[in-house]
Amino acid sequence: MWDCLWIAPRLWTGGPRLELIDDAALACQGGRITYAGPANALPDAPSRLAREVRRHAHGLLTPGLIDCHTHLVFAGNRADEYQQRLSGVSYAEIAARGGGIAGSVRLTRAAGSDELYAQAAARARQLIADGVTTLEIKSGYGLDLESERKMLKVARRLGRSLGVTVRTSYLALHTVPVDAVDRASYVRAAVDEWLPQLAAEGLVDAVDAYHEGIAFSADEVATLFRAAAALKLPVRLHADQLSDQQGAALAAAHGALSADHLEYTDAAGCAAMARAGTVAVLLPAAYLMLKETRKPPVAQMREAGVAMAVATDVNPGTSPLLSLRTAMSLAVSLFDLQVEEALLGTTLHAAKALGLQETHGALTPGKRADFVCWEADSPAELVYWLGGTMAREVVAGGNIIHSRPEHH
Repeated sequence: MWDCLWIAPRLWTGGPRLELIDDAALACQGGRITYAGPANALPDAPSRLAREVRRHAHGLLTPGLIDCHTHLVFAGNRADEYQQRLSGVSYAEIAARGGGIAGSVRLTRAAGSDELYAQAAARARQLIADGVTTLEIKSGYGLDLESERKMLKVARRLGRSLGVTVRTSYLALHTVPVDAVDRASYVRAAVDEWLPQLAAEGLVDAVDAYHEGIAFSADEVATLFRAAAALKLPVRLHADQLSDQQGAALAAAHGALSADHLEYTDAAGCAAMARAGTVAVLLPAAYLMLKETRKPPVAQMREAGVAMAVATDVNPGTSPLLSLRTAMSLAVSLFDLQVEEALLGTTLHAAKALGLQETHGALTPGKRADFVCWEADSPAELVYWLGGTMAREVVAGGNIIHSRPEHH
């Protein structure tokens, strides 16, 4: 007998086209999907097939959303800096006063694990309420061994306590902390000492870096990525956000799961990503908040056959966004994605960006039972509506992790 069977008017399995199954049924057992299809094709009466039957007279079932790029674990916020920037103070001036990433590092180092968890969990619950069932979470606001470990442990705890899938990324090459003795020794410690220790403790699922003129060079990134390969850890890269540093091509050369941001990526970078199977992760909220004018080359990526994902980039400085649906809307309005691309970008393609495409991102038998019942008639509505609360039930691993009463 199945654990639970959902009956709903419509279901989108997450396939490449937005084809819907009407009068649909979705069953799960042991946290996995066992059936997704028409209710009239079930082999027996629902009550005989499952221990629990949940019927929704209205609504749409879709795969749970996957936020594949976040900096969710941090202490405090930078709302004051946001106001300063609006009044004309430059990011460089703020950084010179000890703000920017350095400010977040200071607050995150000072916060205890429970405090850090409480702040991150509050943000995670907002993402979950908006349909997210899988989260990627980066370190990178610790920038010393103990603080990076603390961040990654909090990320693991979030996954256990909230019932969502969490994939961690080690991002010690985010910036050089102000208290580092020198740049070379910092990079050496982050690559040769901290990464192997944290990986041995089971805290690292992937390795990330910020490659930019103001951040880390191609040689420094390559050193990190070789260390990751030796530990059999996949890599990702913040690439070509502020300038064309050939970051997309660098990521592809190392077989990266994803290259993220990509506003300045050129045609060669798009072709390299396509050949390597590297996913392009688009982060429109950061583009919006930074008032950028150079858009990622979406048309070139589309033509080259690069899979495109969309994520919130939740962080305290440049992307204080707590809605993946809003990120989809922004990707469509700012970056010219089609609705279908935005939806695939937060389901199947986002799963691929995390190396989870075999188990997540679609409603097909054998995959993890992560799905959402929405107050909507079509998947396009998830992108069309700006804001609001549309998720009626959010299910992860077959367990309801968020619900709200139906309106009558």
